[in-house]
Amino acid sequence: MGMEWIKPGVLLGSLVYALMGVVIFWLCFIIIDKITPYDLWEEIVEKQNQALGMVVAAMSLGICIVVAAAIH
Repeated sequence: MGMEWIKPGVLLGSLVYALMGVVIFWLCFIIIDKITPYDLWEEIVEKQNQALGMVVAAMSLGICIVVAAAIH
C-alpha cells in the first residue's frame, strides 16, 4: 500500500476523473446560469447580493457532491 498512487495508470486515471468532474461541474453551472432570469455574476459581484451568493455556493457544493459520487 506504499507507493501505488505513483503508478502511471493510477495517476492518469485520477487526472482524467478530476478533469471530467471539473468539466461536468462547469457545464452544470453554465446551464443553471442560463436558466436563471438574471446574470449570476453581475448580481453576486457587482451588486454584492450575498443571499444569492450563498444559494449559488450551496448549489455548487450540491453539484460537486453529485458529480463526485457518480465518478467514484
